[in-house]
Amino acid sequence: MRGTRHAAPQSRRRRERGRGLVTGIPAALLAVGVLACLAAALLSGRGPSGAGRVVAAAQAGAVPGVGPVTESGAAGSASAAARPSGTRTPSALRSASTGCATAAGSAVAPLAGRIKPSVTYHGVATAYAAANGNGSCLFGPTSDLMIAAMNYTDYESSKACGAYVLVRAANGASLTVRIVNECPLPCAPGQLDLSQQAFARLANLSVGRLQITWTLLSPAWPGPLSLRYQTGSSRWWCGIQVIGHRNPVALLEVRTAGGWRRLPRTDYNYFVSSHGSGCGGPIRITDIYGQQLTVNGLALRPNVAQPTGVRFARH
Repeated sequence: MRGTRHAAPQSRRRRERGRGLVTGIPAALLAVGVLACLAAALLSGRGPSGAGRVVAAAQAGAVPGVGPVTESGAAGSASAAARPSGTRTPSALRSASTGCATAAGSAVAPLAGRIKPSVTYHGVATAYAAANGNGSCLFGPTSDLMIAAMNYTDYESSKACGAYVLVRAANGASLTVRIVNECPLPCAPGQLDLSQQAFARLANLSVGRLQITWTLLSPAWPGPLSLRYQTGSSRWWCGIQVIGHRNPVALLEVRTAGGWRRLPRTDYNYFVSSHGSGCGGPIRITDIYGQQLTVNGLALRPNVAQPTGVRFARH
């Protein structure tokens, strides 16, 4: 069943022409109101040029007490996290004096793929034997088997990896699972293949297929994220993976002589620098909300999950 998407409500200030629409308002006062609305939009960052704008990593709003990572993995005192502007606001903010409205819609998660916050997806749950919990996302074995495989379409070449989703069954049962695997075709859009342990929390395994809805979460519990260089990485080629992130990761960039360079993401959840550009240097990670974390001084140690001391803010 195809996941249902509900567009976030947006308010638009309409400029209408015609007689009787602005009766009794002097032209000068109307002009002042228009200028005030434009100024408010520019200052708030929600105007046409402000959608998805990201605050620099060193500015206010960072998670306190965490900072750049040293080669040993210890965190410094300065913060390395930042929050995007204009997130989680009411759908419209109306000024009593000017009557203008500011839309908040598209800036909520400007880098989200198919899976977006505040959207309810409909589908079915099935079950699979998760063994040690490893899967297509290559996070590795885990003792927490409240996990799931995302259907091929919504997996979206590993964009769903690491996402936390709240799953609800028609019988009222619910639980939160982390996406660690891909459910290949013919798994349909909206379908989740839950570990047997997770499915059993919702219904008896003998049910086989269970109607569910699910939504993306930004949970409270994940600690600081870790980074791992892929086996075989060196100064001439490297793959980089993000582990333990609260929010889905949208972008990973490495610092090069020419500035920040965005790395392509593989369907096995590594960002690859095929010619070694930036390998072993500073790394910048961006989540779907536009929050950025910058990690400096990470050692180029293949197949080692290195803690960073930084985390994305909760949404």
